[in-house]
Amino acid sequence: MALFGVSGAYLAYVFVFGIAAVGCGLGLTRARQVDDRDTRRGLVGLLLGSGSWAATQLLFLVVPGSELKYAAYTLSLVVGLTTVGAWLYFCSAYTGRTFHRSTTYRRAAVGTYLAIVAVKLTNPLHRLYFTTETVSTPFVHVTVQHGTAHWIVTGLSYALVSVGFFMLYELFLDANYDTRPLAALVGVTALPVVLDIVGFASPLLLDINYEPLGVVVFALGVLFVFEERFLAAQVTGDVDDPVVFLDDDGRIRDANETARAVFPELNGSRGERLDSVLPRAITDGGEDVVFEREHDGETRYYLVSESAFSLGGTDVGTVLVFADVTEPERRRRELERQNDELEGLAVAIRHELRNTLQIVRGRVTIAGEALDDGDVGVARESFTAASNTADRMTRIVDDLSTLAQYGQSMGETEAVDFRDVAETAWRGADTRESELDIRDDGRIEADPARLRELLASAFEFAVRNGADEVTVTLSEGEFAVAGDGRPPGDVDPEDFFDYGGSVPDSTAGVALPNVQTLARVHGWATTVDMTYRDGVRLVVSGVTVERRTAPEA
Repeated sequence: MALFGVSGAYLAYVFVFGIAAVGCGLGLTRARQVDDRDTRRGLVGLLLGSGSWAATQLLFLVVPGSELKYAAYTLSLVVGLTTVGAWLYFCSAYTGRTFHRSTTYRRAAVGTYLAIVAVKLTNPLHRLYFTTETVSTPFVHVTVQHGTAHWIVTGLSYALVSVGFFMLYELFLDANYDTRPLAALVGVTALPVVLDIVGFASPLLLDINYEPLGVVVFALGVLFVFEERFLAAQVTGDVDDPVVFLDDDGRIRDANETARAVFPELNGSRGERLDSVLPRAITDGGEDVVFEREHDGETRYYLVSESAFSLGGTDVGTVLVFADVTEPERRRRELERQNDELEGLAVAIRHELRNTLQIVRGRVTIAGEALDDGDVGVARESFTAASNTADRMTRIVDDLSTLAQYGQSMGETEAVDFRDVAETAWRGADTRESELDIRDDGRIEADPARLRELLASAFEFAVRNGADEVTVTLSEGEFAVAGDGRPPGDVDPEDFFDYGGSVPDSTAGVALPNVQTLARVHGWATTVDMTYRDGVRLVVSGVTVERRTAPEA
């Protein structure tokens, strides 16, 4: 056989396949650093096989003599076939499947490989795989004409390789992450098939295998250009929660689509520090934190978990996963609130029992002394006071027991007429000779029974605080109950809501804690307006109000 003539086309082929072999070698150094063992094995096998394939193709181009070229090409076919198994092994491991670990699949793969290799090695006898001849265009070289066996094996190989493509693209579609660069690289891996077809069907290209060229582009792309995305797609491919990737300095590298939807601040934030974009999402020394976020008009809670991902034992970044824990967190907070309220109720009951027993004991002692002195009137008055005190304690304990029931989690709320509920609560409360002035009208979302108890407690507090007139107002997002009794003075506003306290006195000290409990069940907040100087004004905020002005008389 004649040797190649030195030409530009010949040098171009030598250069391209030489670069492919060297590129696969460079990729091997990086692939050996991938942490996941099976992914590493598959990628190393793919690069080793493709690099050897490119090297034997290069050998086919440069060695002299037809016999050596025939041997080099046969060797390239034997080596090249290993890339199919390595590709499938890599795709299975990378996408989290277990096909590559199956003993059955492995035995079938090895058996099939050995059978095909036997056909290739015995080609000089049956010539069913390929034949060679010397041609002069585009330069003097030995060309290969592939036979029936080659196309059968090629069809089987392409079918198996397509399975690997399917596994990768399925992962990319499920990744909820911008995997278009990776998908493009995978597409480049398949592009040499077009070159194979052109080489077979036309004289524009040599009829040899171009697959190593695609593999080297894929390897260099995923291992040197898109290494974070390559690792991230594998780590979080089936995670639907928001995911953010940081570098070692806490700067944002990327985020999946869910994260960008939940946290719009992440759009265009690449390169910025996470603590400046989402400051409350920073974990404390790797400890998980609950991140509160307003999203789609409601408060949602995310458990932020931090984990480092590395390449070859060296940390290359951090992945933050925002797991949506809204429902369990709401239940946890509700249970915590209920526990706090129950503890407060227990304190209040102990307080009432202790005070009542002291008063009753004192009154009975006075009555006994009065009887010893023959003062029946004082004795009767003391016994009556003791009895009334015990009755008051019974009422308060009953009220606290009722409150404990109302303080549990609510079901559905409904739109209730605020004026009607307020008037009903007023009639049921111990308001003595005081007057009620409801200045606004409207409907609010609430549990009617709990709202009635809330207002009744607020009214009783105002009256116990010395109010002759209690004013109720309803405005956007809140309502208020104001009594013209004693001003709060320098008291800490939080003291008004402590069970067992005595603000403004021990008699009225249970009412506002009851108000706070019933408001919290609705998701409302309660405060005392410390700027109000004509008495005490209680504000309940966070209320959904459909307000309308009351008609004039």
